[in-house]
This record gives sequence, C-alpha cells and structure tokens, in this order.
Amino acid sequence: MLILALDASGKTAGAALVSEERVIAEFTINNGYTHSRTLMPLTGRVFDMSGISPAEIDLIACTSGPGSFTGLRIGAAAAMGLAAGLSKDLVEIPTLDALAYNVFKTDSPGKGYVMAIMDARRDQLYASVYSYANGVLARETEYIADSVDTVIAAARSLGDDITVVGDGVFPHRERLITEGFVIAPVCHMLQRPASVGALALTGAYKAVKPDAFKLLYLRKPQAERELEARSEARGNG
Repeated sequence: MLILALDASGKTAGAALVSEERVIAEFTINNGYTHSRTLMPLTGRVFDMSGISPAEIDLIACTSGPGSFTGLRIGAAAAMGLAAGLSKDLVEIPTLDALAYNVFKTDSPGKGYVMAIMDARRDQLYASVYSYANGVLARETEYIADSVDTVIAAARSLGDDITVVGDGVFPHRERLITEGFVIAPVCHMLQRPASVGALALTGAYKAVKPDAFKLLYLRKPQAERELEARSEARGNG
C-alpha cells in the first residue's frame, strides 16, 4: 500500500509518500507563506524526488480538521482534485489524531496519554486526549473547542503521564509545565504528513470517494461568528 498524505491544517504545509515499510519522502514547510503557494509544489516535490509516479499511489490521505479554516479548504481542494484526477479514494484523518500519532508509543508497557492541542485563537484550544496502551491509539475524549482550563481538566480526569503536542503548547507552555504535563520535542510538535499517511495505513479510517470528503470544523468560522454577533446585537437593540 502506497499513500500520498497531505496536510495544510495548521502553520505547516506538507506532503509525504508513505508505505507500510517506510516514509519514502516527506516535505514540510513553516515559513509563513500561504498554503495555496506551497502545498502543491511540495506535493510535486515528493514525486520528483522519490521517482514515484502519481499513478502508482493507492490512496490519498488528508487532514480533515479541526484547524485553520483557509488551510483546511486548501488541503481538501488539493486532495479532492488529485483523488478525482487519479481515480483514487480519499481518507479523512482528523488533525488532532494525526498530531497525537507524532508521539505514539507502540510499545508502551503502561497506560500513558497524549494530549493534542491546537491554538484556536481567542484564548481557546482545539484538543483531544488519547491513550496508547497495547499498541493502539485510542481517543479518550471528544474533540474539544474550549478554554485551556477546560482542556486541562478533561486531561487530568484521565490520569497522569500525559505528553502534550501541537501549536497550542506555545501560548500555554509555562502553564502546562506547571501542571506537570510533558512537552513533546519541537521536531514532533507540529503537523506531519507522514503521521497522516501512517494513520491511514492502520485501516482505522474509512476511505471515501473524493466528493464525499468532509471537513471537521468544531466551530463556525470567525467571520460567520462575527456576523451572527452583529445580527444579534441589532436584534437586541
């Protein structure tokens, strides 16, 4: 099985070619350029540098959210277009699941946890907590869009030995350290398309036709929320 994996859900954009045996090629960039400028060139790069033809892949996997509304749409459009053009199925991988897989422990002897958190702005986080006992990544909470206090409480209700990963660490690092969480190394902190592809290979996520790919937003886009707030204010006035 050979999978092309794409991610544009956060600050990084990336593409990877992943098989059961290895990560064949992976390119990511986090330089502030818009993903519309970087994702497709990176995708072309993995094929050029690996010597693999797009026709050789079996599936395409792409993060489905939560994340940047613009980035998610760019990633989805690229994945859906490629899948349709190549007549391949598409696998939706939740962004938080893929982040957690960055630090997944396949041989953990006990029940440790990983908490994936993404900066959702306005002092909120997207988050979920996972266990990795017995070589299986299992989600232990719902996908959350809430304050850091709520997220920490949800994690602490499960136990200790919790590693935290994701760009939500950056604005809350000191708080998380004070609370006793383990912070993932910087090389594993942000989204990696190789983790997206590796999760797709587990078979735990259903492959769909390109036009059936759906995004997971968790909350409405900021512009829509502001419009609703203005409408509500006018109504109350």
